[in-house]
Amino acid sequence: MGTLTYDSAVTVTFDDRMLAHLQVVVWAKLRRGEQFSFTWAEGQPAEHRRTSVWIAPSIPLAFRYDGIDVPEIDQRWIDALMRAANSAGGLRPLPQPEAER
Repeated sequence: MGTLTYDSAVTVTFDDRMLAHLQVVVWAKLRRGEQFSFTWAEGQPAEHRRTSVWIAPSIPLAFRYDGIDVPEIDQRWIDALMRAANSAGGLRPLPQPEAER
C-alpha cells in the first residue's frame, strides 16, 4: 500500500497499482499547468468519509510506494482517470477497466 501526501497535512493510502495510475494522471495535468479537484472515500463501509483536495502546482504532493517495482501501466485505466480528472466532478479513484473480449 502506497501513500499520497498532500500539502504535508493530508495522507491517504492506495494500493501501489492504483497509486501509480493516479500519479501518471496527476503529473500529466500538472505538467500542462492544469489545476483540478481530487476526491476519494476512505474508511470502512459503515464509517465512510469523503475527502476532496484542490491539486495545483504550488501545493506539495508526494507519492510514496510500499514496493520498489513499478506497476505495469494500463493505458485504458489512464484514459478513464484522465476523463474523470477533466470532468466537473474531478479526479477520483476508479476501478481498472476490464480487458476487452
